[in-house]
Amino acid sequence: MKWRKLGRIFAPDGSRRWARSYAIIPTAELVDDDRLRVYYASIDDERNGRIGVLELDARNPTRILHDRPDPVLDIGELGCFDDSGVNPSALVQSEVGAVMYYIGWQRCERVPYMLFAGVARRGEDGVFQRLRRTPILDRTETEPFVRSATTILREPDGSYRCWYVSAHRWGYVGEKQYPEYIIRTTRSDDGLNWSRDSVIAINFSNPSEFGFGRPWVIKDGSLYKMWYSIRSRTEPYRLGYAESEDGVSWARQDHRMQLMRSEDGWDQEMICYPCVIDACGGRYLFYNGNSHGATGFGVAVLEKE
Repeated sequence: MKWRKLGRIFAPDGSRRWARSYAIIPTAELVDDDRLRVYYASIDDERNGRIGVLELDARNPTRILHDRPDPVLDIGELGCFDDSGVNPSALVQSEVGAVMYYIGWQRCERVPYMLFAGVARRGEDGVFQRLRRTPILDRTETEPFVRSATTILREPDGSYRCWYVSAHRWGYVGEKQYPEYIIRTTRSDDGLNWSRDSVIAINFSNPSEFGFGRPWVIKDGSLYKMWYSIRSRTEPYRLGYAESEDGVSWARQDHRMQLMRSEDGWDQEMICYPCVIDACGGRYLFYNGNSHGATGFGVAVLEKE
């Protein structure tokens, strides 16, 4: 599974008040044979996050066709789970139209943040309106810290499958606090009300690993395929890959993920937050580079065997 980098696509130039820096967690949607939409999150001077969108040439996704000047989802109401920022995580066609599942984050006192999943519906103007003020994946007794960064598929029977990041405790790496987080999976009949029962999909393979960032799942025939970011104590974010026949039991095949850091430039320090989509006969992988998206996002194409 060899990926060929096509280059960086976008990073904010700092001219917009809502998007001074960062273009984090690229989330792609195929509009038609000619266009891809990619949603991303940027931060303002107070480091609050909002979601913007680009339209790209589906045949040459490094070419920007349109850069919407205003955000399509703003920060949440003061005191809500998303009052410090929102990041995109998945686009799904549902019974109520196109919905975006997003990461809502809130700053905290004794730990840096909380992350829980929200949902919003797209209007005719392209702007998203929240369907709920509260998370769709909220705290549970077994998952009290983080339940977010969802990737969601709608199955042929109309049900929904979700894979998401779940933290089971906070700890330290050096002198800095981080959550220890794995990937879990759960189900829903309507995409809004999710089972509070979940199972572990991807767990640590060695003592150095302490987190998995933003999973992305597609279904290729009868096979589920997942890309994700691996965080460890010995090296920065890199990408992993796994396969499953049922979406529950996964076989990690990280050695097959041949997309490495560059020798220099915007992605020389790390590669993270993958999003994989098929368009115009090609399979593309959008991803963030250095400092978790501070240098923007780029794209790679899967080399044909």
